[in-house]
Amino acid sequence: MAEPSFPFADLALSRRLERAEALSNARFVESRARVVPSSGACWIEVAGACAMFDGPASPATQTFSLGMSQLPTGEELDRIEAFFTERGAPVHHEVSPLADDKLVPMLTGRGYKPFEFTSVLYRPIDFAGLKPCATSEPSRTTSELSRAAADEPSATGSVAQATGNAVQATGNVAQTTGNVAQGFSPAVTVRLVEAGDVDVFARTSAAGWSQAGLGDFILEMARVNAASEGVALFLAELDGKPIATAALSMTGGIAHLAGASTIPSARNRGAQLALLDQRLRHAAANGCDIALMGALPGSGSQRNAERHGFRIAYTRIKWMKAS
Repeated sequence: MAEPSFPFADLALSRRLERAEALSNARFVESRARVVPSSGACWIEVAGACAMFDGPASPATQTFSLGMSQLPTGEELDRIEAFFTERGAPVHHEVSPLADDKLVPMLTGRGYKPFEFTSVLYRPIDFAGLKPCATSEPSRTTSELSRAAADEPSATGSVAQATGNAVQATGNVAQTTGNVAQGFSPAVTVRLVEAGDVDVFARTSAAGWSQAGLGDFILEMARVNAASEGVALFLAELDGKPIATAALSMTGGIAHLAGASTIPSARNRGAQLALLDQRLRHAAANGCDIALMGALPGSGSQRNAERHGFRIAYTRIKWMKAS
C-alpha cells in the first residue's frame, strides 16, 4: 500500500492543528465547569484566539491560536490579559511560529518572555487500517469556534460502533501494516472506556504519574476528561488488568492524542503503542485525516511518535507576561 503524502507544514495546516487543540481545551474547561462549578472555569474568544481559565496553576490556563487568523489589537490583548489577571492567573500565550509575524514583536514590547517549547507532531491517518468514514455524524458545537470546526470533515460519530468494545493487539514482533507499527504483546487488549469504567480509567491514569508526585492532579484531570464532550477514552489491559490509559479528542478532521499514562510496573510492554494504534484506527473510522500530539522537544515521547509515523510540524513557544 502506497503511503500518502504528508500535508505541508504550512499556515493552513497550523490553523487546523491550533484550532483543534483550542477546541480540545475548551471542551476540557467546559467539563471542569460542569464537574466543579466552584472552580470558575471558563473561556472566551478574542480576535480568533481562545483564552482558557482552568485555575491559576492549571496547564490549560493560557491562550491558543493567538495570531493565527488575525493580529490582535492592543485593546484586544488588554482584554485577554484582564481575563487572566482578574482571576489571579498568570498570562500565558502558546504561539505557533506560523502566526502573524508582527505578533512576537508585539508581545516582547509588552514585556513577555519565552519560557517553554513544544514540538507539535502530526501524521496522516487515512492508512491507519481503516479509511475515513464518509457518513460520520455532524460535530457537536460548543461555540462559534466549534461551529467553524464543523465546516471541515466531522470527526465525532459513535465511538463504540466504530471500534467495538475491545480489540486484541496482534503480534509480539515489530511489524508494519499500512505504516502503523504493531510490536506490542498479544496479551495487551485495548477497549473504549464505558460509563461504569470511568473510575478505573482515572485511577489507572493517576497511578502512571504517582512516582512524579502528580497522582492526585492526574486523578482529577482524568475525571474531568471523562465528562468532556467529544472525547473518547481508552484503557489498555494486560491479562485482564488495567495498565495504561490514553485519550482522543476529535474535531474538524483532527484527532488530538493526549492523556497517555502507564503504571510503572507495566512499562515497556507496548501498552502505549497498542493505545496509539487503536486511537488512530478509531479516528480514521470517524472521519479524521490528521493526528496531532505535542511533546517536549527531544523527549522520549517525541522519539516514540517519530518512530511511529509522526513528523514535527513546528516548535511552538509559550510566552509569559512579566509580573
